[in-house]
Amino acid sequence: MASMEATVRWSVITAIAPVAWGSSYFVTLHFLPADHPLYGAVLRALPAGLLLLLARRRLPHGSWWWKSIVLGSLTMGAFFALVYLAAQLLPTSIASTIMATAPVVMMLFAWLLLSERPRVLPLAGAGLGIAGVCAMLLTGGGAIDPIGVIASVAAMAMSSIGFVLAKRWSSDVDVLSLTSWQLVAGGVVLVPVAIAVEGAPPALDAPALLGFGYLSIVATAVAYLAWFSGLKHLSAGTVGLVGLLNPVTGVLLGTLVAGELLTVQQLLGLALVFLGILLGQPVLARLPKYARSVGRKDTP
Repeated sequence: MASMEATVRWSVITAIAPVAWGSSYFVTLHFLPADHPLYGAVLRALPAGLLLLLARRRLPHGSWWWKSIVLGSLTMGAFFALVYLAAQLLPTSIASTIMATAPVVMMLFAWLLLSERPRVLPLAGAGLGIAGVCAMLLTGGGAIDPIGVIASVAAMAMSSIGFVLAKRWSSDVDVLSLTSWQLVAGGVVLVPVAIAVEGAPPALDAPALLGFGYLSIVATAVAYLAWFSGLKHLSAGTVGLVGLLNPVTGVLLGTLVAGELLTVQQLLGLALVFLGILLGQPVLARLPKYARSVGRKDTP
């Protein structure tokens, strides 16, 4: 029972990340300069990483110097820039639907790199979750830019393999150090690229500063701490399924802000996403065993 309670607790903690990420769509759209994706990624990753590094006061050691650069580039640096690019070229519905395939991709990479064989229930949950995201978001037409699709697929694949590698490599590193090293490395890698491509940094007004503050502290520092904590205690496939709360949060927040009602199709999609996430939780697979053990104890 204690193990089940711990699993539920880590699933809830992990959920903080996709909920915070889902809110970032609204903040980015309404408060941040849209024509500086690279500087946007730098200003999101680097302050968050430096803040966590200051809190932990521990530098990388040994192979973690190059591992931090690899993971930071995959999960933060290149990922943030590609997501910004995809957001500019694709309707949000298309980009979010492509990102919703991440649980399946994470399961495949975890199978290859961690020997975590995909289980039937999580795979079924991933299928239901992807169907739910499609039902929520694919409600109308929109131009599909192939460059945007490539950027979105690349962001999804790079972040997925980065998360799995982080799980594989981080057994001897605490979560705070792991997160701070990746964020700093990802931000530093992007700085020269941002200068070369976008020139001078954008001028930021008060709303933009508040927006970047929220993205950096809440949707990045806190969110990635929760996410990597989940990866330490749960399977990569389970964590990937929890990530489906990202588009759900985006839809619900947009609905609340715009004052619009969800359609029947969107409500059905929400139900499918939540059912998919539930199917992928290891607690569900343990319930029959737990019930049998309780039954044996109660038998006179």
